[in-house]
Amino acid sequence: MLRTETENDDSRFAAERPRLQVRGERNMKIVVIGACGHIGSYLVPRLVREGHEVVAVSRGKSRPYVEDPAWEQVEPAYMDRTKDADFAGNIAAMKPDVVVDLINFDLEDTKAMVQALGETNLSQYLFCSSIWAHGRAEFLPADPGAAKEPLDDYGLQKWKSECYLKEQYREHGFPATVIMPGQISGPGWTIINPMGNTDVGVFQKIAGGEEICLPNFGMETLHHVHADDVAQLFDLAIRHRDRALGESFHAVAEEAMTLYGYALGMYRYFGREPKIRFLSWEKWCQYVGDEALTEHTYYHIARSGQYSIENGKRLLGYQPGFTTLETVIAAVESYLERGLIRIQGE
Repeated sequence: MLRTETENDDSRFAAERPRLQVRGERNMKIVVIGACGHIGSYLVPRLVREGHEVVAVSRGKSRPYVEDPAWEQVEPAYMDRTKDADFAGNIAAMKPDVVVDLINFDLEDTKAMVQALGETNLSQYLFCSSIWAHGRAEFLPADPGAAKEPLDDYGLQKWKSECYLKEQYREHGFPATVIMPGQISGPGWTIINPMGNTDVGVFQKIAGGEEICLPNFGMETLHHVHADDVAQLFDLAIRHRDRALGESFHAVAEEAMTLYGYALGMYRYFGREPKIRFLSWEKWCQYVGDEALTEHTYYHIARSGQYSIENGKRLLGYQPGFTTLETVIAAVESYLERGLIRIQGE
């Protein structure tokens, strides 16, 4: 298990936390990296409506998931982190007050950002981590500052970046905040289904009243979150900067949902009689017959997380606008609108 001094509850450092100088004006220059992704599609318009100057960094290959007139007031910047040898330096050259980094997946990239931004008058760096950094949990609901045991390299890199950023905050005053989204969902997004993977066909079976099989007893959990609620938490962390510095926050719905509860909710949504069968893991893998899908399911249900949002409520006033079921229904309705799921007779 990975354990470092940075995984301890940061509240004990409250008295010794440095108070960095903040620019006096309310409106700030905010650079959002990965602005046209699912989180950015909701976050950027929020920031614009609050009067901030927003620079939307993307590769320029896709449009935001949600149309909003606020995008007309955004300054686009087309950059590719994987191809730009001095990506962090170019971000720093924009002289931002705040950087929201939604597409940082590697510790070395985190170090480069800290080095480049540390030489500017930066007010806050918000790092998008993930609940995947947790891995298996000893106690539920898991606290964002709890010891973590990542199960894959993605989660490991996120966790190492979290540790590094908190270390840099404590030792050098680098103004970092960590946000850890759950299973991000909502319109336009390919969401995690009741089997714990992204196979849209599972929803089609449920819509048609067919039987589905769940692994084990269906008691493993998923913790979805609407992308707009993730954006809400990033926004609140910027608004309440002093309370957010050096902290980690879970961006999830109020409650987690079992695979069984998720499947029941979907049958009810489509007005179908539930037809749910349970199989041992080995038999379930044979039933699915797709190694990529079963591996995807494994990494979700091996975590089976339930993640606390109490510090987000207490420090920032975070209040999710969507329950887990409302979140997945919004995504399923988008599937229907796009013809990815069809209801017989319609």
